[in-house]
Amino acid sequence: MKSPELLHHVDEAVQQAKIIDIHTHLYPPRFQDLCFWGIDDLLIYHYLVEELFRSSRVTPREFFALSKPQQADLIWDTLFVKNTPLSEAAAGVVSVMTRLGLDPCQPDLKQAREYFASLDVEQHVQHVLSLAGVSDLVMTNDPFNTQERELWEKDTPYPESFHTALRLDPLLNTWNAAEAAMAAQGYNVYEQLSPVTLAEIRRFLDRWIARLHPVYLAASLPFSFNYPDETPRTLLLREAVFPTCREHRIPFAMMIGVARGVNPEIGEAGDSLGYAEPTAVERIARENPQVRLLVTMLARENQHALCVAARKFSNLMPFGCWWFLNNPSIVAEITRERLELLGTSFIPQHSDARILEQLIYKWAHSRRTIAQALSESYQHLVDDGYPLTREQINRDVERLFSGNFRSWAKLSLPST
Repeated sequence: MKSPELLHHVDEAVQQAKIIDIHTHLYPPRFQDLCFWGIDDLLIYHYLVEELFRSSRVTPREFFALSKPQQADLIWDTLFVKNTPLSEAAAGVVSVMTRLGLDPCQPDLKQAREYFASLDVEQHVQHVLSLAGVSDLVMTNDPFNTQERELWEKDTPYPESFHTALRLDPLLNTWNAAEAAMAAQGYNVYEQLSPVTLAEIRRFLDRWIARLHPVYLAASLPFSFNYPDETPRTLLLREAVFPTCREHRIPFAMMIGVARGVNPEIGEAGDSLGYAEPTAVERIARENPQVRLLVTMLARENQHALCVAARKFSNLMPFGCWWFLNNPSIVAEITRERLELLGTSFIPQHSDARILEQLIYKWAHSRRTIAQALSESYQHLVDDGYPLTREQINRDVERLFSGNFRSWAKLSLPST
């Protein structure tokens, strides 16, 4: 296979691939205030809020006192009219608008707001999924969030293409707050992690698994995360979370590396990252060989160690380029590194989208970058004398964008 033909086949396979987006913060329209979409929500997302403060003299106090439309107007004028939208987050908005037929060079948001106001949101969701090439996505579902819990307890319906993930951040990161929330729901739990309390936590997890049918359990963990240590988290993992995963045969996803509130003055935009201890992941994988682990780490400097750990433990699946890593240059580097160390036995990306339309640009940009990295690896293989076929390319692309997760989570998804 010659180079131009190879590049064409890889790009075609990647562009046509149907994606299972394994980690998002999206909700369907029937989840009401939890469903974010449209131009104002796109613009006031914290990626752009933090850029605003770099490019204007507006203070956080002044900005957060504004209404949502006023905030969006300010960000548009500052980052898209008075400045060139070169950052990945700003370029992403341009990509979304272009693919929706909107002009990203307008002096104001009148055209965009009129367009979104004219939409039927249920139909718009399907249109966005189609534009992004996403057949299925996984939500983030938090039983400690009162608003969301009430929706689940009302059996609020959701589309077949939306799948659930049981999020356990409060349980593992702020046990005191989780204990109070569980006690308020009628669970016989106490601050001290006695056998009775641990049994009640297991009952809590069993109940929410029965209600949600999640494809995995998950937690976002700080960069200071270690295992084992003297915090309640280690005992909760050992005596509640991992046994539950084994019993229900559900994977556990760890997103490691967050530094919360580095600049609390700017709210959600004030979170950052830190280098995490990679041997903690190895110890968890070694201690729990029957638990399938999905792991992504936030610091660029952690990626090589995570790949090496995955070579040693077959129950460890690296996934995605998360948050601050979701920039084309870094995605390309990490994808190349994973291909070199792991072949196709990883999941290259997830969107982490919180605003519906972010799916459009995140997957358009990721497809482009991943195709380039994959083409380079194939070219090296061909140069070394391997007779690569189009069928092999299609097989590999399917594994990367959907098959690996379907197999890891033991899913049979009718919509794919």
